[in-house]
Amino acid sequence: MKYILIPIIVLLSGCMTTGAVVDTASSAVISTGELVVDTIDLITPDIIDDD
Repeated sequence: MKYILIPIIVLLSGCMTTGAVVDTASSAVISTGELVVDTIDLITPDIIDDD
C-alpha cells in the first residue's frame, strides 16, 4: 500500500509547487499591468479621466 501512496504524494506536491509558481507569476503580471496603467494615468490624466 505504501508503494502506491508515495508516488501519489510526490505527484501532488509537484502540482502544488507548479500552482504556486503560476500564482506568483500571474500576480507579478497583474501588478506590472496596474503599474503601467497608473503611470499612463499619471502622465496623461486629462485624456484617460475625461470628466
